[in-house]
Amino acid sequence: MAFKSKTFESKVSANPAVHFKSLTKRQHPDVMPHQKEMLEAYADNYQDSSDVALQLPTGSGKTLVGLLIADWRRVKNGDRSVYLCPTKQLVRQTVIQAREQYGIDVVDLSGQKSEFSPADRADYKTGSKVAVSTYSGLFNIRPFFDDADLVIVDDAHAAENYIAKMWSLEIFSGTALHAEFTEFLRSHITPQEHSRLTGHWMEVADATWVEKLPSPLVLKFQDDIVSLIDAHASSSSPNLHFAWSLLRDHIDSCHIYLGSTSILIRPVIPPTWTHAPFARPSQRIFMSATLGIGGDLERLTGRKSVARLPAPDGFQSSGVGRRFFIFPTLSLTGEETDNLRLHAQKKAGRSVVLTPSTPQADHHCRLISDNLDDFEVFTKDDIEENKAPFVNQQKAVAVLANRYDGIDFPGDECRLLCVDGLPKAMNLQERFLMSKMGASSLYNDRVQTRVLQAMGRCTRSLQDRSAVFVTGTELVDFLADDRNWRYFPPELHAELYFGVDQSKDISAEGILENFEMFIENGKDWSDADGEIRSAIGSFNQEEYPAMAELEAVVDREIIYQEAMWNKDYNSALASAREILGRLHHESLRGYRAMWHYLAGAVALRLSVSPGDPYDSAAKEHFSNAKKAAPAISWLSSLSRQINGIENSAEAGCDTETLLQVEGLEERFTSLGTVNNNKFDKRTAQIHQGMQDLTKFESALMQLGDILGLSSGNRETDAAPDPWWLGNQVGVVFEAHAEADVGSIFGAVKARQASGHPKWMKKNLSGVADMDVYPILITPCTKAKSGADPHLDEVLYWELADFLLWAQNAIGVIRELKGEFPGSGDLVWRAKAARKLESEGLTIKAILNKLPFAADTMTIVD
Repeated sequence: MAFKSKTFESKVSANPAVHFKSLTKRQHPDVMPHQKEMLEAYADNYQDSSDVALQLPTGSGKTLVGLLIADWRRVKNGDRSVYLCPTKQLVRQTVIQAREQYGIDVVDLSGQKSEFSPADRADYKTGSKVAVSTYSGLFNIRPFFDDADLVIVDDAHAAENYIAKMWSLEIFSGTALHAEFTEFLRSHITPQEHSRLTGHWMEVADATWVEKLPSPLVLKFQDDIVSLIDAHASSSSPNLHFAWSLLRDHIDSCHIYLGSTSILIRPVIPPTWTHAPFARPSQRIFMSATLGIGGDLERLTGRKSVARLPAPDGFQSSGVGRRFFIFPTLSLTGEETDNLRLHAQKKAGRSVVLTPSTPQADHHCRLISDNLDDFEVFTKDDIEENKAPFVNQQKAVAVLANRYDGIDFPGDECRLLCVDGLPKAMNLQERFLMSKMGASSLYNDRVQTRVLQAMGRCTRSLQDRSAVFVTGTELVDFLADDRNWRYFPPELHAELYFGVDQSKDISAEGILENFEMFIENGKDWSDADGEIRSAIGSFNQEEYPAMAELEAVVDREIIYQEAMWNKDYNSALASAREILGRLHHESLRGYRAMWHYLAGAVALRLSVSPGDPYDSAAKEHFSNAKKAAPAISWLSSLSRQINGIENSAEAGCDTETLLQVEGLEERFTSLGTVNNNKFDKRTAQIHQGMQDLTKFESALMQLGDILGLSSGNRETDAAPDPWWLGNQVGVVFEAHAEADVGSIFGAVKARQASGHPKWMKKNLSGVADMDVYPILITPCTKAKSGADPHLDEVLYWELADFLLWAQNAIGVIRELKGEFPGSGDLVWRAKAARKLESEGLTIKAILNKLPFAADTMTIVD
């Protein structure tokens, strides 16, 4: 057998761009000018940096840039280089590109390491080839890649969920651990919170409920929590066991979030510095079309400082392909929208549907199966590793739940992308910080990145074009609200401007006709495309507020997390205080409040006796947290767990009112903010129901809901009329609106009304320990003597007075909706809380307003 050739590498090239010319199997004569510029800049200025971010737009060849750097360093330094992709399908795609287009010899080392061939292992271990794998190939407890010199993270914007998952313990409902944990928490959370945690929902909004166990409470019961999880986290439950093995001894640096379907335990920032396979390499390179600003990349990856190598001039704001946005819900009902989507899918032949949840994906699968008989449906599991089965079908729909990145459909593979829902909060921590703490500013850029990535699944090159069919109230609000457009790239701004204009005041037939012109790609679409192109120069992209402050503190945030992980609480407290000294922007009030809370929690941990300096410091930080963001109900309720904290919220708004305001946010978000169509329809139903006494109970329930309260009704034997519930207090109605003014209220009805609270406590989960008061709504002013004993604790609301109150309530809520800037705005929350109280629209105000029926009604024999 002859000796192998090329045992020794040839002379090292000056930079990766020159190295490309030495690859004899390449299909391209040279790198593009912008790639050459970036590769030379990397070699001149960044090759010795520990962390580097490369930003290149989609379609500009960032895969080639990353692979060339990896292969050049492999030859130059003898580096063991690992190129990471989000999915196996992208690994396959990258490997094919490397070998067949670029002439770079790589080895696919994704999947189970036990299945790697000896030859493939040796190729990587000896530095002969660049390894291509998935994020999970590196971020696991015993990775094969434990000795890499260079790690390249492609699609870095998508890395957070893959990285943070390693240090996240998620306990799902339906498991034995969840049941035991929930029971353990029963006495430490409110009955309504416990009801939501156990899955006993009373309304749709409960599905997105999130809560956080206060850190002082976790500290108090830390040993009990560890013991509880220890009993379940055995090797027979590998996912639970591996995550818990990393978190168990660091529970003091983690946070416990409660949701309607799971419990999440994780640190704020993933401690990647503890994972040697990621921390030890001499360099980490993060590549993305959208790297984010404000320190977001550093928070995602746990790296204190990442040097940015920006895209060459002319590429920062350039778009990729053309998108024709369609917003059917701006003109059509829900049913009309579903029918229009089906017609468009039939016309397109192949289409992709992206949704943020499995239930929504299931809904789309059913719609397609029931209405498009000859179409095949593919899920994300069907095309995770190979999308060819979908692409080879002429009539097919790929329905992908919670997959807004990683699977691309360029060119003729797909011309119709349907995005149903906003990929806003991807885990309970994000949801808590956005919705509870009012810290949405922290995630503005991250959410935008996710949305932009979702919108670009079918436009991957300059020649690509795709229609984007946008549905889902929050997503439509995000994209169709012109107040957001100034933060978007100019090309997207122009596309959205055109799409919204084409989607208003138009019939389903008109939208379908426009879509057909887009598919045909003739003169009509060419003219429309020209309009979009000519408008791009009119727009400039602005930076989200407070990005500079967020970027300035991110290194301190990571130092804080490192100190907490190492149980160095003094350093953690010092870092938290440094962060607080740098957060001043108005939009960061919620984030500032969170850091006061974190500082208070660590100070409390340092306290050894009540009243010592650390105990006093903790109370001061907790009080300052409430002062920084008085409109946050969660902070206002801290006094339940911590003695000595001021119990009154600023501006006189108590916790019940603040929770009602958060309920209003949920209603406004679900009804949409781009227009008032759904809101007007709901209020019209309430007005009509108040006049049509046969629909009075339904209107009463809807009124409670639109007030931000938990409202319900049951048509069962002995069940009361509608109820309105807050967090700790509620009212239940006896609606006697159909009576004549001169009629006499009877004993049977009085007995029913007085017994309603007892029925509520016995039949509704989470209500047993609440204060529930019965209210009689009636035009009657007289009651029979037999009713008198039962009316002592029943409140009286004269019908005409109630109707005037309800009319005013709807007007106030309409005014608040008109001023609503979006979820998590603390200035609006504070104003809304004051408005609800001053207008008497809280349960507390209702109870203070109404007299008892026995003291008001005339008793007759």
